Amino acid sequence: MTHVLRARRLLTEEGWLDDHQLRIADGVIAAIEPIPVGVTERDAELLCPAYIDTHVHGGAGVDVMDDAPDVLDKLAMHKAREGVGSWLPTTVTAPLNTIHAALKRIAQRCQRGGPGAQVLGSYLEGPYFTPQNKGAHPPELFRELEIAELDQLIAVSQHTLRVVALAPEKEGALQAIRHLKQQNVRVMLGHSAATRQQTRAAFDAGADGLVHCYNGMTGLHHREPGMVGAGLTDKRAWLELIADGHHVHPAAMSLCCCCAKERIVLITDAMQAAGMLDGRYTLCGEEVQMHGGVVRTASGGLAGSTLSVDAAVRNMVELTGVTPAEAIHMASLHPARMLGVDGVLGSLKPGKRASVVALDSGLHVQQIWIQGQLASF
Repeated sequence: MTHVLRARRLLTEEGWLDDHQLRIADGVIAAIEPIPVGVTERDAELLCPAYIDTHVHGGAGVDVMDDAPDVLDKLAMHKAREGVGSWLPTTVTAPLNTIHAALKRIAQRCQRGGPGAQVLGSYLEGPYFTPQNKGAHPPELFRELEIAELDQLIAVSQHTLRVVALAPEKEGALQAIRHLKQQNVRVMLGHSAATRQQTRAAFDAGADGLVHCYNGMTGLHHREPGMVGAGLTDKRAWLELIADGHHVHPAAMSLCCCCAKERIVLITDAMQAAGMLDGRYTLCGEEVQMHGGVVRTASGGLAGSTLSVDAAVRNMVELTGVTPAEAIHMASLHPARMLGVDGVLGSLKPGKRASVVALDSGLHVQQIWIQGQLASF
Protein backbone atom coordinates (compact mmCIF):
# COMPACT_ATOMS: atom_id res chain seq x y z
CA MET A 1 0.00 0.00 0.00
CA THR A 2 1.34 3.42 -1.02
CA HIS A 3 0.32 6.82 0.28
CA VAL A 4 1.68 10.36 0.27
CA LEU A 5 2.23 12.93 3.03
CA ARG A 6 2.66 16.53 1.90
CA ALA A 7 4.19 19.36 3.93
CA ARG A 8 4.97 23.03 3.59
CA ARG A 9 8.42 22.16 4.97
CA LEU A 10 10.03 18.73 5.36
CA LEU A 11 13.14 18.08 7.45
CA THR A 12 15.95 15.84 6.16
CA GLU A 13 19.42 15.26 7.61
CA GLU A 14 20.67 18.03 5.31
CA GLY A 15 18.00 20.56 6.27
CA TRP A 16 14.54 21.78 5.30
CA LEU A 17 12.87 21.19 1.93
CA ASP A 18 10.00 23.50 1.04
CA ASP A 19 6.80 22.03 -0.44
CA HIS A 20 7.92 18.42 -0.52
CA GLN A 21 6.16 15.13 0.03
CA LEU A 22 6.95 11.71 1.43
CA ARG A 23 5.90 8.71 -0.60
CA ILE A 24 5.38 5.78 1.77
CA ALA A 25 5.07 2.14 0.75
CA ASP A 26 4.56 -0.74 3.20
CA GLY A 27 5.67 1.34 6.17
CA VAL A 28 8.90 2.52 4.54
CA ILE A 29 9.80 5.86 2.95
CA ALA A 30 9.94 5.14 -0.78
CA ALA A 31 10.73 8.67 -1.99
CA ILE A 32 11.03 12.32 -1.03
CA GLU A 33 9.93 14.52 -3.90
CA PRO A 34 8.61 17.99 -4.73
CA ILE A 35 4.86 18.38 -4.51
CA PRO A 36 3.48 18.50 -8.05
CA VAL A 37 2.60 21.93 -9.39
CA GLY A 38 -1.05 22.72 -8.84
CA VAL A 39 -1.46 20.52 -5.75
CA THR A 40 -2.38 22.91 -2.93
CA GLU A 41 -3.36 20.47 -0.18
CA ARG A 42 -0.88 20.01 2.68
CA ASP A 43 -1.01 17.34 5.40
CA ALA A 44 1.29 19.29 7.71
CA GLU A 45 3.09 22.56 8.22
CA LEU A 46 6.23 20.61 9.18
CA LEU A 47 7.01 16.93 8.58
CA CYS A 48 9.89 15.65 10.70
CA PRO A 49 11.32 12.34 11.89
CA ALA A 50 9.38 11.02 14.87
CA TYR A 51 11.24 11.42 18.14
CA ILE A 52 13.15 8.65 19.91
CA ASP A 53 13.13 8.77 23.72
CA THR A 54 15.93 6.52 24.95
CA HIS A 55 15.38 7.06 28.70
CA VAL A 56 11.84 6.67 30.05
CA HIS A 57 10.77 5.35 33.47
CA GLY A 58 7.06 6.06 33.28
CA GLY A 59 4.20 8.45 32.66
CA ALA A 60 0.42 8.64 32.54
CA GLY A 61 0.32 7.27 36.09
CA VAL A 62 2.25 4.05 35.39
CA ASP A 63 5.85 2.91 35.86
CA VAL A 64 7.99 0.58 33.75
CA MET A 65 8.60 -1.48 36.90
CA ASP A 66 4.86 -2.06 37.45
CA ASP A 67 3.90 -5.71 37.03
CA ALA A 68 0.65 -5.23 35.12
CA PRO A 69 -0.26 -6.38 31.59
CA ASP A 70 -1.16 -3.03 30.02
CA VAL A 71 1.58 -0.80 31.47
CA LEU A 72 3.87 -0.73 28.43
CA ASP A 73 0.95 -0.29 26.02
CA LYS A 74 -0.33 2.65 28.07
CA LEU A 75 3.13 4.20 28.15
CA ALA A 76 3.63 3.62 24.42
CA MET A 77 0.44 5.54 23.67
CA HIS A 78 1.45 8.29 26.09
CA LYS A 79 4.82 8.65 24.32
CA ALA A 80 3.19 8.73 20.87
CA ARG A 81 1.11 11.73 21.96
CA GLU A 82 4.34 13.70 22.46
CA GLY A 83 5.68 12.79 19.01
CA VAL A 84 7.72 9.75 20.02
CA GLY A 85 7.80 6.91 17.49
CA SER A 86 10.32 4.70 19.34
CA TRP A 87 11.50 4.43 22.95
CA LEU A 88 13.42 2.46 25.54
CA PRO A 89 11.54 1.52 28.72
CA THR A 90 14.06 2.17 31.49
CA THR A 91 14.40 0.18 34.70
CA VAL A 92 15.58 1.51 38.07
CA THR A 93 17.64 0.14 40.96
CA ALA A 94 15.62 -2.65 42.57
CA PRO A 95 16.12 -6.24 43.76
CA LEU A 96 17.63 -8.30 40.95
CA ASN A 97 14.58 -10.53 40.55
CA THR A 98 12.38 -7.44 40.14
CA ILE A 99 14.69 -6.11 37.43
CA HIS A 100 14.65 -9.51 35.69
CA ALA A 101 10.85 -9.50 35.66
CA ALA A 102 10.76 -6.00 34.15
CA LEU A 103 13.30 -6.95 31.45
CA LYS A 104 11.21 -10.00 30.54
CA ARG A 105 8.06 -7.87 30.17
CA ILE A 106 9.90 -5.34 28.01
CA ALA A 107 11.33 -8.12 25.82
CA GLN A 108 7.86 -9.59 25.29
CA ARG A 109 6.43 -6.17 24.33
CA CYS A 110 9.40 -5.49 22.04
CA GLN A 111 8.88 -8.76 20.18
CA ARG A 112 5.09 -8.79 19.88
CA GLY A 113 4.62 -5.08 19.13
CA GLY A 114 1.52 -3.15 20.07
CA PRO A 115 -0.14 0.26 19.92
CA GLY A 116 1.72 3.55 20.13
CA ALA A 117 5.45 4.14 20.06
CA GLN A 118 7.60 1.13 19.19
CA VAL A 119 9.65 -0.43 21.99
CA LEU A 120 13.24 -0.78 20.73
CA GLY A 121 14.50 -2.65 23.80
CA SER A 122 15.37 -1.88 27.41
CA TYR A 123 17.67 0.52 29.26
CA LEU A 124 19.12 -0.65 32.60
CA GLU A 125 19.63 2.31 34.96
CA GLY A 126 20.93 0.73 38.16
CA PRO A 127 22.00 -1.12 40.24
CA TYR A 128 25.67 -0.56 39.25
CA PHE A 129 26.15 2.88 40.80
CA THR A 130 27.99 4.48 43.74
CA PRO A 131 26.31 6.30 46.65
CA GLN A 132 27.69 9.85 46.39
CA ASN A 133 25.45 10.89 43.46
CA LYS A 134 22.73 8.30 43.89
CA GLY A 135 19.77 10.55 43.04
CA ALA A 136 16.54 8.68 43.81
CA HIS A 137 18.23 5.26 43.58
CA PRO A 138 18.35 3.28 46.89
CA PRO A 139 22.08 2.72 47.63
CA GLU A 140 21.40 -0.35 49.78
CA LEU A 141 20.44 -2.13 46.54
CA PHE A 142 23.57 -1.18 44.59
CA ARG A 143 25.54 -4.18 43.32
CA GLU A 144 29.07 -4.96 42.22
CA LEU A 145 29.82 -5.58 38.57
CA GLU A 146 30.15 -9.24 37.65
CA ILE A 147 30.35 -10.51 34.07
CA ALA A 148 28.16 -13.54 34.79
CA GLU A 149 25.45 -11.31 36.24
CA LEU A 150 25.55 -9.01 33.21
CA ASP A 151 25.28 -12.02 30.89
CA GLN A 152 22.26 -13.19 32.87
CA LEU A 153 20.60 -9.79 32.41
CA ILE A 154 21.22 -9.95 28.66
CA ALA A 155 19.83 -13.49 28.52
CA VAL A 156 16.76 -12.63 30.59
CA SER A 157 16.09 -9.71 28.23
CA GLN A 158 16.27 -12.13 25.29
CA HIS A 159 19.01 -9.88 23.89
CA THR A 160 16.74 -6.82 23.82
CA LEU A 161 18.86 -5.00 26.43
CA ARG A 162 20.15 -1.96 24.54
CA VAL A 163 21.82 0.22 27.20
CA VAL A 164 23.45 -0.37 30.58
CA ALA A 165 24.26 2.58 32.85
CA LEU A 166 27.05 2.25 35.41
CA ALA A 167 29.52 4.19 37.54
CA PRO A 168 32.97 3.97 35.92
CA GLU A 169 34.92 4.06 39.20
CA LYS A 170 33.41 0.77 40.39
CA GLU A 171 35.73 -2.22 40.60
CA GLY A 172 35.62 -4.16 37.35
CA ALA A 173 33.94 -1.34 35.43
CA LEU A 174 36.39 -1.25 32.53
CA GLN A 175 36.20 -5.00 32.04
CA ALA A 176 32.39 -4.81 32.22
CA ILE A 177 32.32 -2.02 29.63
CA ARG A 178 34.47 -4.01 27.20
CA HIS A 179 32.33 -7.10 27.70
CA LEU A 180 29.03 -5.27 27.22
CA LYS A 181 30.31 -3.63 24.05
CA GLN A 182 31.26 -7.06 22.69
CA GLN A 183 27.62 -8.04 23.28
CA ASN A 184 26.46 -4.97 21.29
CA VAL A 185 25.13 -3.23 24.40
CA ARG A 186 25.65 0.53 24.77
CA VAL A 187 27.20 1.75 28.03
CA MET A 188 26.37 5.10 29.62
CA LEU A 189 28.10 6.54 32.68
CA GLY A 190 26.29 8.13 35.60
CA HIS A 191 25.19 8.24 39.24
CA SER A 192 28.88 8.35 39.98
CA ALA A 193 31.66 10.26 41.72
CA ALA A 194 34.21 9.51 38.99
CA THR A 195 37.03 11.89 38.13
CA ARG A 196 37.73 13.13 34.63
CA GLN A 197 40.56 10.60 34.37
CA GLN A 198 38.31 7.70 35.40
CA THR A 199 35.63 8.85 32.97
CA ARG A 200 38.11 9.14 30.11
CA ALA A 201 39.39 5.64 30.89
CA ALA A 202 35.81 4.39 30.57
CA PHE A 203 35.45 6.11 27.19
CA ASP A 204 38.73 4.50 26.14
CA ALA A 205 37.24 1.13 27.13
CA GLY A 206 34.24 1.79 24.88
CA ALA A 207 31.66 3.61 27.01
CA ASP A 208 29.27 5.62 24.85
CA GLY A 209 28.42 8.70 26.89
CA LEU A 210 26.89 10.26 30.00
CA VAL A 211 23.56 9.52 31.67
CA HIS A 212 21.57 12.79 31.95
CA CYS A 213 24.61 15.08 31.69
CA TYR A 214 25.19 17.29 34.78
CA ASN A 215 22.74 15.31 36.95
CA GLY A 216 24.01 12.56 39.24
CA MET A 217 27.70 13.06 38.53
CA THR A 218 30.81 15.08 39.36
CA GLY A 219 30.43 18.59 37.98
CA LEU A 220 32.74 20.85 36.02
CA HIS A 221 35.45 22.46 38.17
CA HIS A 222 38.42 24.31 36.75
CA ARG A 223 40.95 22.10 38.58
CA GLU A 224 39.00 18.81 38.34
CA PRO A 225 36.74 18.87 35.28
CA GLY A 226 34.93 15.76 36.52
CA MET A 227 32.54 13.67 34.51
CA VAL A 228 30.86 16.72 32.99
CA GLY A 229 34.18 18.10 31.76
CA ALA A 230 35.17 14.72 30.37
CA GLY A 231 31.89 14.39 28.49
CA LEU A 232 31.84 17.92 27.11
CA THR A 233 35.36 17.66 25.70
CA ASP A 234 35.42 14.07 24.42
CA LYS A 235 34.04 13.83 20.89
CA ARG A 236 33.26 10.13 21.40
CA ALA A 237 30.70 10.85 24.12
CA TRP A 238 26.96 11.15 23.64
CA LEU A 239 25.39 13.44 26.23
CA GLU A 240 21.88 12.76 27.46
CA LEU A 241 20.22 16.03 28.45
CA ILE A 242 17.01 16.69 30.40
CA ALA A 243 16.01 20.02 28.87
CA ASP A 244 13.25 21.05 31.27
CA GLY A 245 15.00 24.08 32.79
CA HIS A 246 14.83 22.48 36.26
CA HIS A 247 17.35 19.65 36.05
CA VAL A 248 19.84 21.79 34.13
CA HIS A 249 20.09 25.59 34.11
CA PRO A 250 19.57 27.11 30.64
CA ALA A 251 23.12 28.50 30.71
CA ALA A 252 24.47 24.99 31.32
CA MET A 253 22.25 23.72 28.50
CA SER A 254 23.81 26.38 26.27
CA LEU A 255 27.31 25.34 27.34
CA CYS A 256 26.44 21.81 26.28
CA CYS A 257 25.45 23.15 22.86
CA CYS A 258 28.67 25.17 22.56
CA CYS A 259 30.81 22.11 23.26
CA ALA A 260 28.77 19.22 21.93
CA LYS A 261 25.82 20.29 19.79
CA GLU A 262 26.21 17.25 17.52
CA ARG A 263 26.39 14.86 20.50
CA ILE A 264 23.34 15.88 22.54
CA VAL A 265 20.59 13.30 22.97
CA LEU A 266 17.42 14.83 24.39
CA ILE A 267 15.75 12.52 26.91
CA THR A 268 12.83 12.92 29.26
CA ASP A 269 13.88 10.64 32.16
CA ALA A 270 10.12 10.83 32.70
CA MET A 271 8.54 9.03 35.62
CA GLN A 272 5.04 7.97 36.66
CA ALA A 273 3.80 11.55 37.21
CA ALA A 274 4.46 12.73 33.64
CA GLY A 275 1.19 13.91 32.12
CA MET A 276 -0.54 13.83 35.53
CA LEU A 277 -1.67 16.36 38.14
CA ASP A 278 0.44 17.45 41.12
CA GLY A 279 0.43 14.97 44.00
CA ARG A 280 2.17 11.94 45.50
CA TYR A 281 3.77 9.30 43.29
CA THR A 282 6.43 6.60 43.61
CA LEU A 283 9.89 6.13 42.10
CA CYS A 284 12.36 3.38 43.02
CA GLY A 285 9.78 2.17 45.54
CA GLU A 286 9.83 5.45 47.48
CA GLU A 287 7.14 8.11 47.73
CA VAL A 288 7.91 11.36 45.89
CA GLN A 289 5.96 14.59 45.57
CA MET A 290 5.16 16.55 42.40
CA HIS A 291 4.53 20.27 42.76
CA GLY A 292 4.30 22.56 39.76
CA GLY A 293 5.38 19.71 37.52
CA VAL A 294 8.65 19.19 39.43
CA VAL A 295 9.10 15.89 41.30
CA ARG A 296 11.24 15.70 44.44
CA THR A 297 12.18 13.12 47.05
CA ALA A 298 11.47 13.62 50.76
CA SER A 299 14.98 15.08 51.13
CA GLY A 300 14.35 17.62 48.35
CA GLY A 301 16.32 15.99 45.53
CA LEU A 302 14.98 15.81 41.99
CA ALA A 303 13.31 12.47 41.23
CA GLY A 304 12.95 11.95 37.51
CA SER A 305 11.06 14.44 35.36
CA THR A 306 7.61 15.08 33.95
CA LEU A 307 9.07 16.39 30.69
CA SER A 308 7.75 15.45 27.26
CA VAL A 309 10.07 15.18 24.26
CA ASP A 310 8.20 17.79 22.24
CA ALA A 311 8.54 20.23 25.15
CA ALA A 312 12.26 19.43 25.38
CA VAL A 313 12.66 20.33 21.70
CA ARG A 314 10.83 23.63 22.17
CA ASN A 315 12.86 24.39 25.31
CA MET A 316 16.14 23.90 23.45
CA VAL A 317 15.05 26.41 20.82
CA GLU A 318 13.70 28.94 23.32
CA LEU A 319 16.37 28.63 26.03
CA THR A 320 19.58 27.97 24.08
CA GLY A 321 18.96 29.51 20.67
CA VAL A 322 19.62 26.38 18.62
CA THR A 323 17.59 26.14 15.44
CA PRO A 324 14.44 24.03 15.28
CA ALA A 325 16.21 21.62 12.93
CA GLU A 326 19.10 21.20 15.38
CA ALA A 327 16.76 20.60 18.31
CA ILE A 328 14.68 18.07 16.35
CA HIS A 329 17.85 16.17 15.35
CA MET A 330 18.79 16.00 19.06
CA ALA A 331 15.55 14.11 19.67
CA SER A 332 15.62 11.89 16.57
CA LEU A 333 18.81 11.49 14.54
CA HIS A 334 21.20 11.66 17.50
CA PRO A 335 19.47 8.99 19.63
CA ALA A 336 19.22 6.78 16.54
CA ARG A 337 22.96 7.15 15.99
CA MET A 338 23.69 6.52 19.66
CA LEU A 339 21.74 3.25 19.52
CA GLY A 340 23.13 2.27 16.12
CA VAL A 341 19.69 2.20 14.48
CA ASP A 342 20.18 5.22 12.22
CA GLY A 343 20.08 2.93 9.19
CA VAL A 344 16.34 2.50 9.73
CA LEU A 345 15.24 5.32 12.06
CA GLY A 346 16.09 8.88 13.07
CA SER A 347 15.62 10.84 9.85
CA LEU A 348 13.41 11.12 6.80
CA LYS A 349 15.26 9.29 4.05
CA PRO A 350 14.25 6.77 1.39
CA GLY A 351 14.64 3.24 2.70
CA LYS A 352 14.07 4.16 6.35
CA ARG A 353 10.94 3.34 8.34
CA ALA A 354 8.16 5.86 7.93
CA SER A 355 8.28 7.09 11.52
CA VAL A 356 7.05 10.64 10.99
CA VAL A 357 5.67 13.45 13.12
CA ALA A 358 3.66 16.45 11.92
CA LEU A 359 4.37 19.67 13.82
CA ASP A 360 2.86 23.13 13.64
CA SER A 361 5.02 26.24 13.30
CA GLY A 362 5.40 26.35 17.11
CA LEU A 363 6.77 22.77 17.15
CA HIS A 364 3.65 21.32 18.76
CA VAL A 365 2.69 17.78 17.79
CA GLN A 366 -0.27 17.50 15.43
CA GLN A 367 -0.11 13.89 14.21
CA ILE A 368 2.29 10.95 14.18
CA TRP A 369 2.76 8.05 11.79
CA ILE A 370 4.51 4.94 13.10
CA GLN A 371 5.76 2.59 10.39
CA GLY A 372 3.56 4.51 7.99
CA GLN A 373 0.38 4.10 10.04
CA LEU A 374 -1.38 7.11 11.52
CA ALA A 375 -1.55 6.70 15.29
CA SER A 376 -4.86 7.47 16.98
CA PHE A 377 -4.55 8.90 20.48
